[in-house]
Amino acid sequence: MNMKTSGFSDFNEFLFENRTKVNRSLNTTIWFCILTGPFLALGIAGGIFKDIQYSICILISLYCLVIACMHRFVVIKWPSSRVTSVFSLLALNVLLLLMAYAHINIKLTWFFIPLLSIIFCERRIYVLAVISNYFLMILSTWLTAPYFTGMETTYDTSVKYFANATGGLTIETIIMVSAGVVLLKHMDRYLKSQILSYQTIQEDETKLREQMELLNSMAGIYDQVNLIDLSDQDSMSEMDMRNPEKKLIHISKVQTQSSMAISLKRNVVADQLEAFLTFSNLHTLKKRLFGKKIIYGEFISMSTGWFRAQYITVDVDKDGIPDKVIFTIQNIDNEKRREEQLIRISLTDELTRMYNRRCYENDVKSYQAGKKEIEQDFVLVSMDINGLKWANDNKGHAAGDELIKGAADCMQSVVGHDGRVYRVGGDEFIAIMHTDKYDDLKERFLEKTSNWHGIYLDSMTLSVGWAAHRDYPEASIDDLEKIADERMYEEKDLYYIESGAKRRII
Repeated sequence: MNMKTSGFSDFNEFLFENRTKVNRSLNTTIWFCILTGPFLALGIAGGIFKDIQYSICILISLYCLVIACMHRFVVIKWPSSRVTSVFSLLALNVLLLLMAYAHINIKLTWFFIPLLSIIFCERRIYVLAVISNYFLMILSTWLTAPYFTGMETTYDTSVKYFANATGGLTIETIIMVSAGVVLLKHMDRYLKSQILSYQTIQEDETKLREQMELLNSMAGIYDQVNLIDLSDQDSMSEMDMRNPEKKLIHISKVQTQSSMAISLKRNVVADQLEAFLTFSNLHTLKKRLFGKKIIYGEFISMSTGWFRAQYITVDVDKDGIPDKVIFTIQNIDNEKRREEQLIRISLTDELTRMYNRRCYENDVKSYQAGKKEIEQDFVLVSMDINGLKWANDNKGHAAGDELIKGAADCMQSVVGHDGRVYRVGGDEFIAIMHTDKYDDLKERFLEKTSNWHGIYLDSMTLSVGWAAHRDYPEASIDDLEKIADERMYEEKDLYYIESGAKRRII
């Protein structure tokens, strides 16, 4: 039986299916045995069988017909039963008994039945076949002993002939049983090893099929998907899963990148090229991917924008080292843009579109932690809108919002590309600038605000204070902020004194 096409999950399942097939085959054999009678009749007519009557031929054919019908019923009812198997073997033994009684010399055929039982691959059936065969063979010898004694002069009584024949048959049966047991033992071992081997192949094929299905599904998700075989460092290969032809591409041992990586690197922006080449290096991939399911990197293509490159472990060797991986590329430019937009929203003041306090704290964190030195041209500016409470109370919040937005525009106009402006409170702003020209900051802010006019308000004034690292080289970022705030509040006090306006109550 071809186990590679049968799909047995274990040895017992094989025996079950094997009994079914052999029982059906034996039923066909019994049907053909009906022809035994006509063939014997031809032998009688030709003078070959002189001691056989035609009635025996009819009896044998009728017997085979009845047995074939009975066995057919049993096969349909219990196709895989051991009883069905033993029934067919016993029926063939009885057929041999009838033929022996009809004086047809078939000694060698007796041993064919136990030999036939071996194809069931079961010791139990073989033992039953041998026992029934032996006793029917002895019975046929007893029944035919008078006939053969009369034909031979060697034995003066049928008992002596029977004893001699039985002794020879017993010795032959013992030899046959010994050979059959050894044969069945080897068959059992061989079949189990073959089934185990087939199960392993099935598991590997199932695993490979699942992997291919996964890869094919991934090919529909990612822009590019390549399967890379790293099992042999001297003979690596890759396969483009989006290509219907699924052609293998050889990777020489001197190559550090796959063909997909080579085509991608042509468009990677210059300042990320080295990082991309390091990420896509096949010679270090096993070590980097060991113990991990996935590693990835994000890079920028000059033609398509941001993309994510991933190596995903598909299979590992006995030591857990990846030997099959998939290399995927996915365009994430829109995702990155949304991410940047969310970050920008989280770091931006909604009213003025200036940076907010969170952004300011993030920007100064590296200075505060000592990870970044304060630059020589660093200037911190503290600003506050004068009269915002009065505008809200007397002109309404629309006027107050107009004043805040107008102040932010003026501040941004002065700071420009030299730095960033942050709204850190209701009417409080901070700017971080990198400039050597900061002595006239107050005049520059005054010039911008003096030319401002709104719908609800005609004028605006700011209180401005600053602290430059050049003037306070020993000061920390917090010290500079404190100095700038103190100067700004001095300006605000002066504004309220000179204008006579009421100071807001906090």
